Amino acid sequence: MKRILLLFGVLSLMAFQANAQRRSGGGSNPADYHTALGVRVNPWLVGFTAKHFLQGPHAIEGIVSHYFPNGDDFSNVTLTGLYEYHWNVFGHSEWNMYAGGGAHLGFWNNRWYDNDGRRQRDTKAVAGLDGIFGVEYTFKNIPLNLSADLKPFFNFNDGYNDFIGEQMGGFSVRYTFK
Repeated sequence: MKRILLLFGVLSLMAFQANAQRRSGGGSNPADYHTALGVRVNPWLVGFTAKHFLQGPHAIEGIVSHYFPNGDDFSNVTLTGLYEYHWNVFGHSEWNMYAGGGAHLGFWNNRWYDNDGRRQRDTKAVAGLDGIFGVEYTFKNIPLNLSADLKPFFNFNDGYNDFIGEQMGGFSVRYTFK
């Protein structure tokens, strides 16, 4: 009787462990990964991105980006935190769409010349709200995720907002961790 109980316990534990491993591979969220690290770029922007699924289709993403439009005229470094909701599209588990929002804090460095030809500098902090809408593809056989998104934003303490402009779009390439 003890051997039967021991065998039943071991088989139950193995079945429970197999079920837990299957769920941790992405069964509870639309993507087949839990965390992804990579880069986000467009012609005027380069940055690092990290995405992590909390539970089910709910994820958070952090972006640190550098904007450099005109060489030495002005630039910024922006820290962005986003909440995203993911869902499957196109009938394949590799394709997901996502939408969400968050906030950012940016540090702008402006440089210009005054009437006497002297170079002036001005640095300021800018805070605001962000939205995001995008599509991503996660490869099944390699740990790689590709995404394209639109991320409009609104600044609270500066007149510069980018709803249609060069900082709005981006492409990301991420290494995924299961």
